Amino acid sequence: MKDIIISNQKEFEEKKRKIAEGGAKNLHIVSDFDGTLTKAFVNGRKIPSVISILRDENYLTPDYPAKAHALFDKYHPIEIDPNISSAEKKKAMQEWWTKHFQLLIDSKLNRKDIEKAVQSENIQLREGAEELLKNLKERNIPLVILSSSGLGADSISMHLKNRNLLFANIHIISNAFIWDGAGNAIGVKEPIIHSLNKSEASIKNYPAFETIKNRKNVILLGDGVGDTQMISGFEAENAIKIGFLNYDPEKNLDRFKEAFDAILTGNRSMDFVNDLLLNPV
Repeated sequence: MKDIIISNQKEFEEKKRKIAEGGAKNLHIVSDFDGTLTKAFVNGRKIPSVISILRDENYLTPDYPAKAHALFDKYHPIEIDPNISSAEKKKAMQEWWTKHFQLLIDSKLNRKDIEKAVQSENIQLREGAEELLKNLKERNIPLVILSSSGLGADSISMHLKNRNLLFANIHIISNAFIWDGAGNAIGVKEPIIHSLNKSEASIKNYPAFETIKNRKNVILLGDGVGDTQMISGFEAENAIKIGFLNYDPEKNLDRFKEAFDAILTGNRSMDFVNDLLLNPV
């Protein structure tokens, strides 16, 4: 299997041409975080999300990992099963996120736990992602990170800040905990964003929309078919959707080809995206 697959070469080249003609001033990027900007595998180990670090590296109360794994084992197969309907998946994802957030609260999650988790050596930006973020900053191209992260916007901003990459052109839309004065999680702000309702978590409802509303060209980055909905409802003139097919390529390739313009298989770098930005034609 090729490392880079273009679903329709003619359409892809035409979109590239139009985005190049529009220039940086008419472009913005919308991206998922876990498994998209970050590596899906580190040292051969599957790292599905930032929250997996919290689950697998003995944080919180002693019973938290087992309970978190039980939820993962129940709901993750539903999330990735191509034979389950979208409606059924959405219902299951809402249940999973709601239960896990309550579990985190019951397990005494504190902001300091997130600070430690994001420093784990197992959370690494994808090769070329740092270059991508710097390229976007230098060209003043907004980046909207729309993530269903179980540790929310705090974890993403901390991770980028620790690496001196939290630039002013980056806008993070994700779940948000409610903290008490001691930094303990006591609730989660509604609506909860999960992997299959990102279109409902409309960018139009957030301040970032003012920055991108007149930039009608967009490059979308995601690692799941549901991520293509991140720009649903946005009146884009030209949109290139790039999918990172991290797992089970033989089983998922056809679905990805229907959803994305370009598919990158394996733990590929961001070189393809950087080349698209710097050498669009």
